[in-house]
Amino acid sequence: MLKPTARTAPALLDEMAARQPNHDCVIDGARRWTYAELQAQARSVAAGLWDLGIRPGDRVAILMGNRAEWLSSYFAILGLGAEAVALNTWLTPSEQAYQLNHAEVTTLILADRFRGRDVLAELEEMRAIGLPALERLIVLGDRVPDGATPFEDLAGEIDPGLWSTAQADDVACILYTSGSTARPKGVPLLHGGLIDNMWEIGERMHLSADDRLWFGVSLFWSFGCVNALFAMMSHGGAMVLQHHFDAGEALRLIEEEACTVFYGTPNIALSLAEHPDRGGRDLSSLRTGAAIGTPEQIQMIVDLGVDEICNVYGLTEGYGNSAVADAHSPLERRRIASGAPLPGMELRILDLETGDPMPQGEVGEIALKGRVTPGYLNDADATADSRTGDGFFLTGDLGLLDDDGWVQFQGRRKELIKSGGINIAPAEIEAALRSHEAVDSVFVTGLADDRLDEAIGAVVVLHPGAETDAAQLRAHCRLSLAAYKVPQYFAFVAANELPVTSTEKLQRNRLHELFQRDRPRQD
Repeated sequence: MLKPTARTAPALLDEMAARQPNHDCVIDGARRWTYAELQAQARSVAAGLWDLGIRPGDRVAILMGNRAEWLSSYFAILGLGAEAVALNTWLTPSEQAYQLNHAEVTTLILADRFRGRDVLAELEEMRAIGLPALERLIVLGDRVPDGATPFEDLAGEIDPGLWSTAQADDVACILYTSGSTARPKGVPLLHGGLIDNMWEIGERMHLSADDRLWFGVSLFWSFGCVNALFAMMSHGGAMVLQHHFDAGEALRLIEEEACTVFYGTPNIALSLAEHPDRGGRDLSSLRTGAAIGTPEQIQMIVDLGVDEICNVYGLTEGYGNSAVADAHSPLERRRIASGAPLPGMELRILDLETGDPMPQGEVGEIALKGRVTPGYLNDADATADSRTGDGFFLTGDLGLLDDDGWVQFQGRRKELIKSGGINIAPAEIEAALRSHEAVDSVFVTGLADDRLDEAIGAVVVLHPGAETDAAQLRAHCRLSLAAYKVPQYFAFVAANELPVTSTEKLQRNRLHELFQRDRPRQD
């Protein structure tokens, strides 16, 4: 397939609908939308949003699972030149309220329920915290509060002059990613990067219109609404939505829909491999996809049937992936390295002390130039700190370039924990634990884990005479943190047992020594 000429997300949808109007685009259970039907749905929703007062530059958030309406809403927002804020369905109301307020969201589109959770009740918790910028609520479901708009009422004919007015260098979406502070950072991404970067990713995977993506990763994640979505759409493929990940349901969908493309983390692949239905499901349709992991983890994905899996390197700030191994390269190379930088991306390895470029084969900090975010939302200091003098983005990741110019990820310079493929900021968990009356100080670290890559461990120093235990602290965390951020392991120590340097500076790289080697889970 020829590279689309479109430079914005709605223009891409229009172009693909013109090229192949009757080709499957979105499969959501019994609903099967062609490219023309997704275009019609998005334009209809856009007409409804315009009538409600949404204008170019407004920020509209989406809070729902992987449903067809997520996609029609997304393209409707972008089609009006507004900016989509993808809210994480796993977060607590306080975490979601922070993101809504930080992004100054004026309109929220949500499903009234998600996986047994009453989202409307959680919205009331957010309102109690305060949502001063929020003016409009649109609800998908059978419970629509007074003053809210039913999603089904978003309908009409959009004026052609109002549709697809955004430019390539306009902000398309704002995604939130954990940083080295207690609060997540807002990452604006531009329309042009969504098209250009994802086209190149699809080329590395050798995608075509015949491919069908099993869409089990969450749409709110950059791996979903940026990477997977636009890699597939720029190549005319179809997307088979799974509302939320369930291994048994995933196996069924992959077999019944003959999915060819796998997007997932190693823990997702492990769940599929270990599921009791695995032996009875035919996954032979799988061919290619994207993942990151150790050589053993990449091999596990290959063993599922994804022979041409692409090892990737990237982060939200770099439009999902900045380096991707070619699907047709030898497996041994794809197991150990993430490929060469994509066209349009420049990647350097910088000395940790001097910031000078490092020669091939030596480990330093990965820095990127090209398709990267223009800067963090409402955070000029973080934006400045993330750039070198000559404009390279500092990822905080360690890596090297091998003799062939392929990237090998070597860990994280920042203190982020990567658990189950998700970046988690220790400072955020530490802040939650410090609010417990028994806790004097706390230090959170990642612990090697076969399933998650890193489990979360918390080293806790209690106030003199205070008492608590792991179960109580875990329950306390659940009041303000998403479940995946709650520590699996706790180590209770005296202050003088903390590993420090001769100048009394904490040695975070030694915190893992305070946990038992076998680390029985403390449930």
